[in-house]
Parts: sequence; structure tokens; C-alpha cells
Amino acid sequence: MEVEVRQVQGSTFIGRGDSNHWTTMDASAESGGADGATRPMEMLLIGLGGCTGIDMSEILKKMRVDYQEIKMEISADRRDKHPKVFTEIRLKYKVYGTDLPEDKITKAVKLTQEKFCSATHTLKGPAEVVYDYELIPPDGEK
Repeated sequence: MEVEVRQVQGSTFIGRGDSNHWTTMDASAESGGADGATRPMEMLLIGLGGCTGIDMSEILKKMRVDYQEIKMEISADRRDKHPKVFTEIRLKYKVYGTDLPEDKITKAVKLTQEKFCSATHTLKGPAEVVYDYELIPPDGEK
């Protein structure tokens, strides 16, 4: 895998990988940026959500689980001193649907977190990654 990252102006950068899709990153105004895009550390958590979300959807499809939507809420703590690595990352999976089989949801979450999600395993070094899930009926909040 290869990526290219280019400075656009000041602390604004664009990057693309093998998929050839550009994404923008920027620093906060307090850090000298234009506050015009997602922060790089936020991108790491977004990537984690995408990685585990894709795993979940593929696993649940193979298990023939009929669900409406998967949503992940991810929060993290970082060290106060440099390097400001993540010290704990918390994932909450919200699986929306009717009559969801909890045993299969539990298994899918465990498989993505303990076996398949490359992002989780990459971030696990310096950070403890903890996770939970919730089953939500169709008329539940999103």
C-alpha cells in the first residue's frame, strides 16, 4: 500500500492512496491551521470505524443476518505529552434492525475486533481498544 500526501497551503494537506481518492486534512486554528478539514488523528479513528464496519457488514452478510444499518460511535483519549498517542479507544457498535440475533451480533463484533480488523490491531499497540454493542429496533433513534 502506498499513499501520497501533499501540502496545499499552511497546515492544509491532501492525501490519496491506491484507490486514487483524495481526502483533505487540516489543523485547528489554535495550531496554526485553517480549521478547514478533518484532523489527521480523527482520520485514524474514522479509518478504524470504516475498517471494522466493513468487517461487520461482511460477517453479518455471511451469517445471513438481516439488519438495517450499522453505526459506530468512537471516542478516544490521548496522552497530554508528545507524542500524543491514543491511550484508550472506545467503540460502540449500534446495529439497527428487527429481531436481531444477539449471539450472531456478539460473534461478529468479536471476530472483527479480535481477528479481522487491521486498523484495530495497528492501533492496539499503544492504546487499549475496548468495544461494546447495542441492538436497536427499526423505530429506534439513529
